[in-house]
Amino acid sequence: MLGHTTRSLFHVREYAMSSIINAVHTAVSGLNAQSHAFTDLSNNIANSQTTGYKASTTSFEDYVTNNELANDGESLSDSVAATTRQHIDNQGMVTTSTNSTALAISGNGFFNVVQATGQSNDSTPVLGTQQYYTRNGDFSQDKNGYLVNTSGYYLEGYNVDATSGTLGTSLSAIQVPSTIAFRPTESTKLTATGTLDSSSSKTVDMSTTAYDSTGAASTVDLSWTKLSDTTWAVKDVNDTTGTSNSATVTFDSSGAVSSVTSQDSTGASSTSSSSFNYTGSPQDMTVSLSGVTLGSANTVSMTSDSVTTGTFSGISMETDGSVMATFDNGYSQLVAKIPLTTFADPNSLSAQNGQAYTATSQSGSPQINAVNTNGAGTLTTGSIEESTTDLTGDLSKLIVAQQAYGANTKVVSTADQLLQTTLAMIQ
Repeated sequence: MLGHTTRSLFHVREYAMSSIINAVHTAVSGLNAQSHAFTDLSNNIANSQTTGYKASTTSFEDYVTNNELANDGESLSDSVAATTRQHIDNQGMVTTSTNSTALAISGNGFFNVVQATGQSNDSTPVLGTQQYYTRNGDFSQDKNGYLVNTSGYYLEGYNVDATSGTLGTSLSAIQVPSTIAFRPTESTKLTATGTLDSSSSKTVDMSTTAYDSTGAASTVDLSWTKLSDTTWAVKDVNDTTGTSNSATVTFDSSGAVSSVTSQDSTGASSTSSSSFNYTGSPQDMTVSLSGVTLGSANTVSMTSDSVTTGTFSGISMETDGSVMATFDNGYSQLVAKIPLTTFADPNSLSAQNGQAYTATSQSGSPQINAVNTNGAGTLTTGSIEESTTDLTGDLSKLIVAQQAYGANTKVVSTADQLLQTTLAMIQ
């Protein structure tokens, strides 16, 4: 009879020990899950002042890992797991920055950025090929003129070719060195000044350099031919038709211009008091002749209204994504254009160091858009996007997580006491 009792107590002890150990495993999984929550919350709190940081949350789910009732329709959860859930698509508050080259996105877009992988012999960065995306728009120029954010990522955009003055079509790091040359402004007006020898019958030439919208130079040649004592013809030397860019100029008794009758490229005539319209290369312009007079010598010359010199003074950012080089002559010129990239599921991007992300198969392919198109969002200059951390909410969650962690430790200590009691049952 005693042996039967001993065996019964043994079976009771084994069953009890198994249940208690399962309870310990469950409590340990709870400790691990709450530790995971602590990590997420502490990361949010630590980055509450980090520009462009996107706060995450912790999701909990139950598991059935080792349950004797698992096959009879009455299975019970005996474990918990925690996962980090990203909220990259949350919009942070846009605030004014003291950094004039900072940019903040309001919308779904990301800046295209790359990292430096090293330095060349002349200390310029060697940029990697891995494409990154970020909302940290706190950009400033480094010593080489590159736009770099506070996490060390180099901003990419479409750069203007220094030779042709045209905007590129492929992304590259934006660099505006202090040695950047000023591109002459587009010529809109040519001005002739000087005298024509009223007694001379020879042709008098004048020329100047005019510039198109990209700063490319062209030579404009005009010639004067005397028709009478008070009438001269002026025309474009390079015009073979004899009609375009030509005019008949009449002088009054004092030798000043009194009227200008001209023909455009269609042959239509028009009369002005002192100018005519020039059409063709490099672009349409006005030619002013009011500064020409009849005299005793041929000293006529011509200038354009283009500004041709300027010293670089800095850069400015525009809300349409334009990066402008500013000069001491008061002019600014486009040097690059910043696009924004969107994803079908931004919350599935892979987080990297420094508030940067890389694309994944779950996020979808990157779609490059102009600012304020296709939901990419708008840009605010001289501003940054703040962290989306909710300090008050996260501190409250931290207290709850602490209590849950303490409750799980209580389960472990209670299970330990029960285990000791069970082991003593047949001693």
